[in-house]
Amino acid sequence: MIAVRLWLSAMTALSLIVLAGPVAQAAATSIADLQAAGRLEISARLSPDEDIVPGQKLTLNLKIATDRWFSGGTRIVLPEVPGLVILQTEQFASNASERRGEQNWVIQRWTLDIYPQRAGDFTIPTIASQVQVNAAAGDDVSGTLASPPVSFSVAVPPALAEVQQWVAAPDFSVSQQFDRSLDGLQVGDAFERTIVFQASDVMAMMLPSAPPGEFNGLASYPSPPVLENTNNRGQASASRTERVSYVAEAEGRYQLPALDFYWWDTTAGELQLISLPPQEIVVGTGIATTASTDSALQAVSKRQLLLGAGSLILLLGLLWLGWRYLPRLPLARLTGTLQRLREKVRELRKPALPRHLNPGGNAGE
Repeated sequence: MIAVRLWLSAMTALSLIVLAGPVAQAAATSIADLQAAGRLEISARLSPDEDIVPGQKLTLNLKIATDRWFSGGTRIVLPEVPGLVILQTEQFASNASERRGEQNWVIQRWTLDIYPQRAGDFTIPTIASQVQVNAAAGDDVSGTLASPPVSFSVAVPPALAEVQQWVAAPDFSVSQQFDRSLDGLQVGDAFERTIVFQASDVMAMMLPSAPPGEFNGLASYPSPPVLENTNNRGQASASRTERVSYVAEAEGRYQLPALDFYWWDTTAGELQLISLPPQEIVVGTGIATTASTDSALQAVSKRQLLLGAGSLILLLGLLWLGWRYLPRLPLARLTGTLQRLREKVRELRKPALPRHLNPGGNAGE
């Protein structure tokens, strides 16, 4: 009798174990089950979501949360959208936790960089995330989470209507330098020009370029640009370095033209112009001497101008003195003096001998 009771107890326990297995597995056997039960979720948020211009960096934040825990790595599958550049610049998510009621939730935050290349309306479709989560039954389940789609608009502000190319960023700068002094260049000399573009929240491939210029007598040899992208705690920055070597092949005057670059300040919402001034290049001793002669002529002209001004002041002073004191002389005395002077001049003009030596005779006829 005791043996029969033990056998029935064993059979009952075995039945419960057999029946409990499918029930435990049915509790949460897929990612969809966890999501439907409200124990796994995903959301998407775009920043900024308005006043967007082409080329401006947008941030798409994906938030994956569960009341269990992630038992494996998460992989994001990026979609392709015409007119958008979508990049995943961070390899790992930012992990956190938050308290919801009586439960702790584990959070994964993923960041994607979005760069619109033109104006228009865009929709980022659902982004597939491959996740692995520990289910309530103690088993790991894996599958795909789909984020909700995100729509936004991109427009060109009136200030950019006539601009062909610009950089949309919070910060942008352009600088240039030369590897040697440009004074006293001779035929055969070489020098290098370096231009550096720097900006934040921009990819290096989106920064502008500077044309090297073409000159007869001054050959240019540009090097491939150096592009660098850095990301420090979510702060992205980029630089583009261009180097051009110039070789003087003939004497003359050359001018590297001024370069203008347009920057749309995304913080202030304003258009700014950054310019590099023109650079004059003089090659040859004769050219330099001519320049020195021009400077000397300019200096002589200045001296002549000063002398002329001094002479004019002296003349005006004499005229003033004459006007001031001449009216005080007696007019009759002055007139008599002038008359006597005129008679003396007339006497001096008479011939010293008469026309005829013997007046009335015929000896001279």
